[in-house]
Amino acid sequence: MTPTLKTRLLALALAATPLLAPAADARTLTPVYPSTYEAVPSGPVLVRGATVLTGDGQRLENADVLMRDGRIAAVGRGLNAGDATIVDGSGKWVTPGLIDVHSHLGVYPAPGVNAHNDGNEMTNAVTAHVWAEHGVWPQDPGFGAALAGGITTMMVLPGSANLIGGRGVVLKNVPATTVQAMKFPDAPHGLKMACGENPKRVYGSRGQAPMTRMGNIAGYRAAFIEAQKYREAWDRYNEAQEGRRGKSGNGEPPQHDLRLETLAGALRGDITVHIHCYRADEMAQMMDLAKEFGFRIAAFHHGVEAYKLADTLAERGICGALWADWWGFKMEALDGIQENLALVDRPANSCAIVHSDSPEGIQRLNQEAAKVMARGEAVGLKLPPEHVIRWLTSNAARALGIADQVGTLEPGKMADVVLWNGNPFSVYAKAEKVWIDGALLYDRDDPARQPVSDFMLGQEVSP
Repeated sequence: MTPTLKTRLLALALAATPLLAPAADARTLTPVYPSTYEAVPSGPVLVRGATVLTGDGQRLENADVLMRDGRIAAVGRGLNAGDATIVDGSGKWVTPGLIDVHSHLGVYPAPGVNAHNDGNEMTNAVTAHVWAEHGVWPQDPGFGAALAGGITTMMVLPGSANLIGGRGVVLKNVPATTVQAMKFPDAPHGLKMACGENPKRVYGSRGQAPMTRMGNIAGYRAAFIEAQKYREAWDRYNEAQEGRRGKSGNGEPPQHDLRLETLAGALRGDITVHIHCYRADEMAQMMDLAKEFGFRIAAFHHGVEAYKLADTLAERGICGALWADWWGFKMEALDGIQENLALVDRPANSCAIVHSDSPEGIQRLNQEAAKVMARGEAVGLKLPPEHVIRWLTSNAARALGIADQVGTLEPGKMADVVLWNGNPFSVYAKAEKVWIDGALLYDRDDPARQPVSDFMLGQEVSP
């Protein structure tokens, strides 16, 4: 971390608003832990003469990208630089910042010791009341390594030990002292659920429920039945409050419940729903569960059998956040194919995403996508770079509920931008420069622009 940036982060921490604030809406108890993120100040920048993948399917040759006031100002050819710093993009490629929708950085940080295991609250099969952000360690060296791979945004999730593991948080990949200073402004929380082997193995081994897939489904249903009642009680109270406005005797509100508040938020659509699920039959059952209780699934994660349901996922607007080629490591992961993600991408209106679930994989998400390109093209699918980049940018932003802010290089959106030394889907590709909100936070050629967490300061690093 540069001294200038470190000084700025200290000033932001001292000036930060309180992390615990009263709820703004009578429907929710949950104390608001607001984002204190502020973009690093930066001047205008013009990347000139590059191959630009806009993230919405376009590829522009010999094009320019202008960043001003932390936002994309313009994309095109022959843009007027004005007072902007000019970066030569000749022979290089520009993409939106990459987004990983499934990370455990910070809650399972490096070094991997027991004291750092903060991703799974394995005290009950339903722990909807816990929030991943309250376990994130900002000093995790993995954040910096991910930045060097072009990752500008990620969702950090609880693990998959529980039926319902709690809330995930969307972070901007910036050096910070507190997680709230990394928190993506106004991004919705994500509810982490898990079907299949994990929860039944964890709790069945203790002689507790669930210990079968039958128990899994029964557990979800019981939790959402409670959440429906909770939501209805608050809705009735709020309607009564509206009717009594200006009158005395407002009545007592329902008892607040952190666990049910999260589930009610998913039912209302305020919290996105992300489900760890491998088998096609179980994904179908989870879609039935969503229909029964009226919530929307944003994405199935891992889904090695998602190719069997590609048309259904597209029809229902559900994203498939998938690996390029991980399978076979447990029974529910046996029926995977390397063309999985490419086939999920095939239907109209599909939403295919490459995710990592790995502190190593997040560093080269572009190469994971390239593996899928190769397998897809081998079976006759046309997968040019301008299309595939959406798996790492705009589709991921859609799943996280932040597509209005990031994911494409459109005027007005956050200037999260990566300059690559060549085609980002080459095994030789490296991110040379990474801007977040228009500020240059990583430069491969400038050690002063290669952030180092406090944990790593003074430690010898191999070249």
